Formats: sequence, C-alpha cells, structure tokens
Amino acid sequence: MAGAGLSYILLMNMPQIRGFTIYELLITLLIIGVVLTLGIPNLSAFTQNSRISSTVNDLHSSFMLARSEAARSKANITICASDNSMAADADCDASGNMDDGWIIFVDLDGDIQRDAGNNENVLRRHPPIPDAINITTNPGASYFSFAPSGLGRGDVDGNATLRTLLLCDDRGNVTAAGGWSAARYLVVTPIGRATVIRDVDLINTATGGCP
Repeated sequence: MAGAGLSYILLMNMPQIRGFTIYELLITLLIIGVVLTLGIPNLSAFTQNSRISSTVNDLHSSFMLARSEAARSKANITICASDNSMAADADCDASGNMDDGWIIFVDLDGDIQRDAGNNENVLRRHPPIPDAINITTNPGASYFSFAPSGLGRGDVDGNATLRTLLLCDDRGNVTAAGGWSAARYLVVTPIGRATVIRDVDLINTATGGCP
C-alpha cells in the first residue's frame, strides 16, 4: 500500500504534457491558410512596386548626378545605354536600350562615345535592370549629354537625345497601391531636368499606356 501511495504522489507531481487536439490543429491550419491567401498577393504587389520604384529612382538620380557633375567639373557629362556597363572598358551602345544598363562618364571630346583610353572616366555604372521591367524611350534615343554649363546639349550630331523613358512591368499602366500607377514615366526637359510621373491618366495621355 505504501508503494502504491508513493506512485500516486509521483504521478501527481509530474508535469502535465498536453498536445493539440484535432480541432485546434484544424483551426490553426485554417488561420494559416487565410493569412497566406491574403498576404501572398500583397507581398507580390509590394515586390513589384519596390522593383519598379527602385529602377526609376536610379535613373532619376543618374540624371541629377550627371547634371551636377557637369556644372561642377565644367566638362561634358554623358549618360548612355551600355550593354557592358560593369566592364572596365564599358562603352555606349548606340543601338541598344536602357534595359541593358547604363553608364555616366566624362565625355571630354563631347562625341557621346566613351573612349576608355582618353581618360573619359566612368562616374557611375548601372547593371541591366530586372527582366520583369521594360524601358521604352523616345524613338532612337539612348543617351543624354550635359554641357559644362550643366544644361542639356540637345541632339548631338543628329543623334536623338533621351526625352522620355516609360517603365512598365506585366501589370501595365494600372492603378496600384496608394492610387498611383504601376508604371513610371520619366520626362527629361531640354535643359536636363528629370521628373518622374506616376499618375495613371497623365501617363496614358502622354504615352497611350504601356506597350
């Protein structure tokens, strides 16, 4: 009897180990399913918005840097599309587009072509943009050049200068989070001031929408 009493006391003092019931497990799985259903689309849209905003901000800051550097250094500074932007001998790709990447360089002779052997140093390099984004420019344009005054040089030697850059992903020009367009439209004035437009109606009026 004493042994039985001792066993009972030991059992009473042991910590209670309690698992999930089938109902608790089902409720937990239901909650997880609801969270995933609501959260994954929002996360996808957030990723897309962040990607396209980052790209247009990089372009915008490139124009700002080139303009300020031209005025500071009293030299021609050119932005151009480049399909080897990260290479030591990076140069401009006149037939390319900004999707492939771009460089900002000191254009000593003003010919909108970088000559690596002529001390035309690269000030900034940008790699190819994400595959999900497409940049459409005004026809035939792949560069913008600033004069030593800090103002745009316009069309150089008959080559069309960048005036507009439309950035789109697979959503097109539709209203996204915050009421702004999922697309971005970068407009560059002749003097070189760049402005980002995010309004759906303005983009549609100016471009007819994404390709």
